[in-house]
Amino acid sequence: MQFFSRARFHYSWIIAGVVFLALLAAAGMRSTPSVLLVPLEHEFSWSPATVSLAVSINLCFYGLSGPFVAAIMERFGIRRVMVIALLLIALAAGATVFMREPWQLDLLWGLLVGLATGAIASVLGTIIANRWFVKRRGLVLGLFSASNATGQLVFLPVLASLAVTFGWRSAALTTAAAALVVVPLVAIFMRERPQDMGLPPYGSDVVEATDPASTQAQNPFRTAIQGLILGLRSPDFWLLAGSFFICGATTNGLIGTHLIPASMDHGITEVTAASLLALIGIFDLIGTTVSGWLSDRVDNRWLLCWYYGLRGCALLLLPYALGSSFLYLAVFIVFYGLDWVATVPPTARLATEIFGIRNAGVVYGWIFASHQLGAATAAFSAGLLRTWLGSYQVSFISAGLLCLCASGMVIRIGRRPRVRKQVVSDTLVRADAPVVDGIS
Repeated sequence: MQFFSRARFHYSWIIAGVVFLALLAAAGMRSTPSVLLVPLEHEFSWSPATVSLAVSINLCFYGLSGPFVAAIMERFGIRRVMVIALLLIALAAGATVFMREPWQLDLLWGLLVGLATGAIASVLGTIIANRWFVKRRGLVLGLFSASNATGQLVFLPVLASLAVTFGWRSAALTTAAAALVVVPLVAIFMRERPQDMGLPPYGSDVVEATDPASTQAQNPFRTAIQGLILGLRSPDFWLLAGSFFICGATTNGLIGTHLIPASMDHGITEVTAASLLALIGIFDLIGTTVSGWLSDRVDNRWLLCWYYGLRGCALLLLPYALGSSFLYLAVFIVFYGLDWVATVPPTARLATEIFGIRNAGVVYGWIFASHQLGAATAAFSAGLLRTWLGSYQVSFISAGLLCLCASGMVIRIGRRPRVRKQVVSDTLVRADAPVVDGIS
């Protein structure tokens, strides 16, 4: 590996590429239920609430696994956890073709796929960015977040076309195959830390020493719970987690799950609706990458304030856009798409700056868990309201108003100066630097 120490090209970019592909594949797998929602209703006569419950379980376990996965990766290694997670996704997605009862959907796509994709999520991106990058960390976080949009762009139109042409089982098998394709890339190219290769992180000239014995001695469950305790003692954690709860509710939970069936309610075909969701992914790829770049240069609280405010306005427009001309729907796609997950880089940066690099993976894991709890809540409640009321209008308007509330919440982060010096445990240590306005 001496070549990489002498060459300008740093191995961290290979790591970033592998993680980007893994996140992209996982994003496509997570978006699959939105394509399967209507076909499952038609074949098994399941109500929207029944199918939405499985999606809600998936999103819930996807988020709750985050902090524990972060601790498990510290204990057993990133590469090993990623390979096992991808194999579990392939097994569970492939087994769905044999299901006949709702509980089987809840188990396979809800529990198993939810837990496995939780290991390949933005928590993984945060750990990799903090370990491998000093410079361009915000940009890398933006690229990792943008993989969600790229996954939609690549998978959704293909899966929707397969579901319409060959049936929903072909879409599920394609998802399983995509997970298997990524496994060898992770197994061959993934590395734990730049120090293991005798390299400094990108943007640094210092090769930091690691203590493998102390890493292996960590108890993952204890580390995760200590991270939660550390967060709960901070008002900033509550603001970040609360705003991210709303973020999840208004993205993965509502639009990611229900935009396709809502569009079909207004006479738009399933393939066209999936293409609209993929188009949102194109603009999100742009918006999230730029957001990562901006997070290195602009106050992240103000970035979040603008993102939530614009998203709220877009969601309030959506019920009108679906029932009117394509022009208004195009306006929604552009404005909503630009900040679909643009909130991730500034939220991750704030978590790192407030709680320190050593704690960021686990603490951000709990913040991300809040995001997915919000997504799970919205996925189920929107399906339930659709069953009761016959439309998604109330869900869209409520989501828009929640985003405006989140816009006011994030600007309050870090308002009270304080000094963080308390040692919480051997593995979770608060930053020693004084904090002004909550930012170290």
